[in-house]
Amino acid sequence: MQKDTLIGKMVFSKAGRDEDKPYIIVDQLNEEYVLLANGNTKTLEMPKKKKLKHLVLTNKVDEHVKECILSKDNTTDLKLKRFLKLNGIVKEV
Repeated sequence: MQKDTLIGKMVFSKAGRDEDKPYIIVDQLNEEYVLLANGNTKTLEMPKKKKLKHLVLTNKVDEHVKECILSKDNTTDLKLKRFLKLNGIVKEV
């Protein structure tokens, strides 16, 4: 799988303490591990490292959010939080 194909995808954790929580993939370290953020508890500055086998991949990708992640925009955390909220996944905190 190419590195850029996973960046920006919405995923759900299926194992661990964060089970069923939504995240956005912000980087792919290798074939096995990715970095995740949700804009709230896990930001781009401190993303969560997780194995791909512990994630449920969805087909939801926002191209604008993906561009912000790749360009390291400083408003990306807010955009990640809004994307998850607009998809009905996360309530505003």
